[in-house]
Amino acid sequence: MVGNNSVNDVLLQQPVNDRVIIVQILVIIFLCINMLLIVIFIKKECFHTSARYILFFVTLLSDSVLLLVSDVLLILTNFEFTMQVWLCITISGVVFLYFIVTPVTLTAMTLERYVAICMPLRHGQLCSTRSTMYCILIIHLLSSGPCIIILSMFFASASLNFYKQSMICSVEAFTLYRWQDHVRSAVYQFYFLIMGITIAYSYVQIMKVAKAASGEKKKLTHKGRKTVILHGFQLLLCLIQLWRPFIETPLLQIDFSLFRNVRFFNYIMFNIAPRCLSPLIYGLRDRKISLVLKNLMPTSSCSK
Repeated sequence: MVGNNSVNDVLLQQPVNDRVIIVQILVIIFLCINMLLIVIFIKKECFHTSARYILFFVTLLSDSVLLLVSDVLLILTNFEFTMQVWLCITISGVVFLYFIVTPVTLTAMTLERYVAICMPLRHGQLCSTRSTMYCILIIHLLSSGPCIIILSMFFASASLNFYKQSMICSVEAFTLYRWQDHVRSAVYQFYFLIMGITIAYSYVQIMKVAKAASGEKKKLTHKGRKTVILHGFQLLLCLIQLWRPFIETPLLQIDFSLFRNVRFFNYIMFNIAPRCLSPLIYGLRDRKISLVLKNLMPTSSCSK
């Protein structure tokens, strides 16, 4: 059996402490920020026809769902709340799906910036509202791949009696054997490798255009280059999260106090932080959104 279950068993012996409260405060703050930006997107029709704003909206929804569901699982785990296996499967399926939706959407947003800067004449055709809707469907189909693989391995390995039990729900509960953990890690790293290559390629092409650009075009490429770098950093944080078990499990055998400190740090840095960068990268840095935030009156409009 995989060692993650023993890690969870030890954690369940710990009472609710200040660190759990800190997590709740951070989650509430960032959920409020996300909800504010979502409401702005819904109310302002000028955002509904732009591919980058639509994809940004998808990212906000994905991050909000993942933050909310993972935080609920954290609270239930601390109170040792058990639930039926089928309900845990449903909740964990949402976590598996939206863990990937955000980085895949980030990659799509990077490609949108690449088209806008390197292929401006085709931007209107390739990044139309209709094309963006198809893109969102493709994003969710691609993101469901790891979820299907993980749950398929679980269904193939679990006995029928297991489904009749109640359990403390965690995503690690679906990894019954060590090889399943390796397969899950390999699938995730393959996804992030492809996305990393895509972002790196887009950055290089934007850099080439930036060298030959001048005036207003140079400002656009400079901003697009910074956005791609931030997307790459955000993707890196998501990737590092996959390596957490390899760091945390050995520490549990050495020093439990150190293990708890490292696990808390990793949760903040590589679970919460990547989900909170989108409002900063595509929200507060954006001129139109910043203008609306400064003028929150119902009659405010978007600047062209």
